[in-house]
Amino acid sequence: MTGKRRIFAASVLLSIWLLAGCAAVIVGAGVGAGTYTYIKGDLKRSYPVKFDKALNVCISILEDLNQPIVEKTTDGEKTTIKTKRKDGSAQTINVAIESTEWTQVSVRTGLVGYWKRDVSEQFHKFIAERLKE
Repeated sequence: MTGKRRIFAASVLLSIWLLAGCAAVIVGAGVGAGTYTYIKGDLKRSYPVKFDKALNVCISILEDLNQPIVEKTTDGEKTTIKTKRKDGSAQTINVAIESTEWTQVSVRTGLVGYWKRDVSEQFHKFIAERLKE
């Protein structure tokens, strides 16, 4: 088998393994826009900003969407915000410190088995837009 065929075969096997397993599916969101990781309803993305800035952006988006914060907890390294959307569906946002200059935001929208991935993606788009300002 030539080198190109081996690489192709390895790529196909890796793709099948990733798609067949329930661990994660990584979706490219465009060059420079970052990469999302979708794991069991959580859509995660890392942003090159400090924790406080990412958290404030998430809270301001919720305020603009008129989504009341039902519960907010923090342990110093991660803040969890639980909210209700206008349609009554639950939304959970986790903002976690990755390093001094990087923050991971995880968005989960909907109930177990009925995740609304498109809504979570939209929330991440709002975050990315506000961080450009």
